[in-house]
Amino acid sequence: MRITTSALIRNYKSNLNKSIGNLDSARTKVMTHRKYTKGYEDPTGAVRESALNWKYARNQDYIDAIDDAQSFQNAQEDAITQINTQARYLSKQYGLEAMNGTNWTYDVRKTYAQAFRQAQESMTMSMNATYGDKFVFGGADGGHTPFELKDVNGEKMLFYRGNRVDHPNMDIMSNEQVFVDLGFGLTMDDTMGKVVNSSAFNTALPGINVVGYGKDANGNSKNLIVLAGKIADELDKEDFDVDKYTELLNAFDDARGLLADNLTSIGTRTNFLETTKSRLEDQQLNLTEQYDNVVNVDMAEAITEFSWAQYAYNAALKIGTNILTPSFIDFMR
Repeated sequence: MRITTSALIRNYKSNLNKSIGNLDSARTKVMTHRKYTKGYEDPTGAVRESALNWKYARNQDYIDAIDDAQSFQNAQEDAITQINTQARYLSKQYGLEAMNGTNWTYDVRKTYAQAFRQAQESMTMSMNATYGDKFVFGGADGGHTPFELKDVNGEKMLFYRGNRVDHPNMDIMSNEQVFVDLGFGLTMDDTMGKVVNSSAFNTALPGINVVGYGKDANGNSKNLIVLAGKIADELDKEDFDVDKYTELLNAFDDARGLLADNLTSIGTRTNFLETTKSRLEDQQLNLTEQYDNVVNVDMAEAITEFSWAQYAYNAALKIGTNILTPSFIDFMR
């Protein structure tokens, strides 16, 4: 078989171009730390990368939602803790002192009455606590001030979203829910048209579930804030009825028990959020590892490949200087 000089040069140029391509590819991997830069270089890897990117972003959204829900709950917990401390002091300190026979004078009772009225105002403001631009005890309507203490015909009345706290509609409002998708497979009940409770996290805590609503068997309000005002009214009377006062104070303590129940509930929900966040963070690490295996190169291997490609290219250049062997023409003078 006869090998011509032009064929030899053509093959050399072809192989040299391959060496340059291999060197460029190896250099790119080292610089970008990626196994490929174009989808056509690894179609399967590109598809998997796209899917992993989507899963990672969605998982991060769930983590961010948990952080937001936790901050929202912290605002609720802070307000309830503040009210609980205040209510406990009113009951165990002023409430019991006012029952002492030596404090039944009108002037002393007026002092205690003033303390209960100030607490009534303070608790109302605490129940209107906000997180961002939302009222944390607004139930399904976090955009408007939930509680309002109004003077109606000389009597202080408490309203929740425009309705008195002993209004029949309170039962409906107390069951309101606001769901957040935390990665449990948010689904809707086809028959009811509502979110399935187990598939999402409920962030709503209607304020009337915290301070109470409606009336008890004795006809007294079950709302902590209203009872503070009623106790103040009783203390303000010149003809002090110790039995009625004791009845109201006991009702106040019963309403205060709701605060403790809600604090326990928030603690349970907080543990749930922390556990869920920990699971999602573990999943995030797993997705990161999968992404690394699909997209990123082993740097030791990539550098070795680059060094070999560099060596092969340099060798090709040296061979090029010797590709044309001496011919009969070189010896002619």
